[in-house]
Amino acid sequence: MGILNFEKLPVSTLVGADSKTLKDVFEGIEREKGYRGKIRTTRCVQKILAPFYNINTRRYNALPEETNPTSPVFIIGHWRSGTTYVHNIFTQDPQFGYCTTYQTVFPHLMLWGRPFFRGAVKLFIPNERATDKMELGVDIPQEEEVALSNMTAISHYHFLSFPQRMEEYRERCLLLNGLTPEEHEEFKAAMRKLVRTSLLTQKKSVFLSKNPPHTARIKTLLEMWPDAKFIYLVRNPYTVFESTRNFFGKTINSTTLQHFDREGYELEVLKTYKALYDRYEEQKVLIPEGHLYEIRFEDIEADPVAITEDIYRKLDIGNFDDVSQKIKEYVGSKRNFKKNKYTYDPHTVEVVEKWCIDALHKWDYHL
Repeated sequence: MGILNFEKLPVSTLVGADSKTLKDVFEGIEREKGYRGKIRTTRCVQKILAPFYNINTRRYNALPEETNPTSPVFIIGHWRSGTTYVHNIFTQDPQFGYCTTYQTVFPHLMLWGRPFFRGAVKLFIPNERATDKMELGVDIPQEEEVALSNMTAISHYHFLSFPQRMEEYRERCLLLNGLTPEEHEEFKAAMRKLVRTSLLTQKKSVFLSKNPPHTARIKTLLEMWPDAKFIYLVRNPYTVFESTRNFFGKTINSTTLQHFDREGYELEVLKTYKALYDRYEEQKVLIPEGHLYEIRFEDIEADPVAITEDIYRKLDIGNFDDVSQKIKEYVGSKRNFKKNKYTYDPHTVEVVEKWCIDALHKWDYHL
């Protein structure tokens, strides 16, 4: 068990941010009473670590230019749609590199000092996520949006620190609407650095991404990697809404750096669901034929090995036979995992049928 309790973090998750990102993120933000101590501690630790971040930046800038990098495989879909489970299945394949828990917190401590700082983080990190009891550890595969929040101000997860600005972060940092060309390039540069650093440190050949916000960024990702492949997951919207509302509500309680008034929070969750779904449907036509696999999570859950094999063959992402035994063993080890159970009250049914009607109809979900 790690020393820290995630629900009572003494510092912000922005402790791993570089100086420019921290400055940009705090631009125009009022330091509220009750959160100033946490902000001061975060800034203090960040300043102590900044010289080490600079060493890592110099090392990254000194790397030789990449030649013919392999395009990533992106696991996308709304939060709480089973992306973590599918990510963990595919990371049984040794060809894949991925963003680790350590990298999400300290993306600027990857090329110098990593063994020391990784060991220090290992002492503090809890063994499981408080929100859903999923396993945690410094080397566990994670979604890269937390790392991106420490690398650029163009990250949707800044709403976890500043929930009063949910709408702004949805528009600018999730949907990438209204960005200047310079901001757009900043996001791309951060993403390229994250992917390349992951592969270098893990000595892997293909980056396997699991990041729900990327569901709305297909156009940008294809600009960077035209041959990228995508696995899109959809899950019962009633369950997704309940789970997302609970998950982010609990997370914000731990990560916020300003007062979090829950009035209007539910509506923001619903607006984000619709925005993410609509943007995906709009942009998925850009994906080359044979590079997209769409699947209901309930179908994967029913027969994960067979569906995984089908994904391997349809997307041509490797030899399934070489990794089938490892995948079978992982799936077997999770057979008794107890998921949260949800019941749908009339209010939930009403709002989901209003905001998620397209997904309900297209994927044939009903009560």
